[in-house]
Amino acid sequence: MSMTDPLGDMLTRIRNGQRARKNQINSPASRLRCNVLDVLKREGYIRDYEQRELRPGLSEIEIQLKYHEGEPVIREISRVSRPGRRVYSKIKDLQRVYNGLGIAILSTPRGVLSDNEARDQNVGGEVLCQIF
Repeated sequence: MSMTDPLGDMLTRIRNGQRARKNQINSPASRLRCNVLDVLKREGYIRDYEQRELRPGLSEIEIQLKYHEGEPVIREISRVSRPGRRVYSKIKDLQRVYNGLGIAILSTPRGVLSDNEARDQNVGGEVLCQIF
């Protein structure tokens, strides 16, 4: 059975893993998922991730979740742009997440970036998700 929203599935796995206090979770691999995880790692929301090949043509990502004083670092993670409703934003119209305490992840012509990186490069795009 095909999955309609692979990125939403990964975000749900992260959310559920942190609620269950897991140290690591697994998710099917894709280039978009790895790019989003790169941003989460750069911004300090996850410890690390590693892509493993299960068999030729089938890879899996092992994501190391991060906790601070026993509490999950990611308090809220939500999908903004969905397969049925894409959300695009110019950089000047992009609002800050929790007044700058959280981040939004955008898919831009220059790659997958956090909202701060997109503001530095003055480029807008599709708002994939928000993290706080």
